[in-house]
Amino acid sequence: MKIVVLDGFALNPGDLSWDAVKALGDVTIYDRTAPDEVLSRAQGAQALLTNKTLLPATLINQLPDLKYIGVMATGYNVVDTKAAAQNGIIVTNVPAYSTDSVAQMVFAHILNITNQVRFHADEVRAGKWCRCADFTFSDTPQIEIAGKTIGLVGLGHTGMAVAKIALAFGMNVLAVTSKKQDALPSGITPVSYDRLFGESDIISLHCPLTPDTHELINSGSIGKMKPTAILINTGRGPLICEKDLADALNSGRIYAAGLDVLSVEPPTPDNPLLSATNCYITPHIAWATHEARQRLMTVVAQNLHDFIQGDDLHNVVI
Repeated sequence: MKIVVLDGFALNPGDLSWDAVKALGDVTIYDRTAPDEVLSRAQGAQALLTNKTLLPATLINQLPDLKYIGVMATGYNVVDTKAAAQNGIIVTNVPAYSTDSVAQMVFAHILNITNQVRFHADEVRAGKWCRCADFTFSDTPQIEIAGKTIGLVGLGHTGMAVAKIALAFGMNVLAVTSKKQDALPSGITPVSYDRLFGESDIISLHCPLTPDTHELINSGSIGKMKPTAILINTGRGPLICEKDLADALNSGRIYAAGLDVLSVEPPTPDNPLLSATNCYITPHIAWATHEARQRLMTVVAQNLHDFIQGDDLHNVVI
């Protein structure tokens, strides 16, 4: 079987092994593939593995040998699944491999904002503590999260993992979720959007990107939040209207934001959040711990193995 990996670098920049995939056929691995290179590289392949390289209908329809697409991620919007189905192509993804890593990043952002560890460590290194008249100093507010209310938009794998950590910190947990109260662990309260926006000290987004959630965070929803609110987004960039959030941060309408995703990645230099007040942005790395990427690699190879062997398939999206 001819197998082509279109964009393997993000998953494996060199610290993992492709051996489990290579054992399954004649494998060609590209670190990255530009849009105008996809067709030539994919020609003749029975299996394609993609992370963010787009596979639209116009391309899928030109690949008569293609039988399988393995998405090396959870989100599979990079594939035109309707065209794949029409051509009899199986599409798989890898759900929940990065749950713990993303939940960890949520609290990395929360603790960075509330304690400013790196900022104060840099000030100590610069000699400010040595010159201080007192045994202690702080140049930003120090905020205790115990007793604070965190509002979670979505209670899937990651949202639930964040909720459990929040409860361990002694936080109150509100959630917009389709789950009923009797199906939730003790300490999590299902609420409306209005209540979540109005009562939460910290709001963290864990919902899928749909027409209903596109730019869920906008001037209207921000207007319902506390001026001390902290917004965290490790989900999808377009959940936020970036101009509205930047305006709110710059005007002090809300306190801070911690973001691991933006609407366009990599961002354009004119993205207003890049220079917004109290906006802390990491470059879409919540998923990318070594442990999470190893799990991802393992399941990518297993999905493809099961397809080749004709075994019961897992993680099939169409």
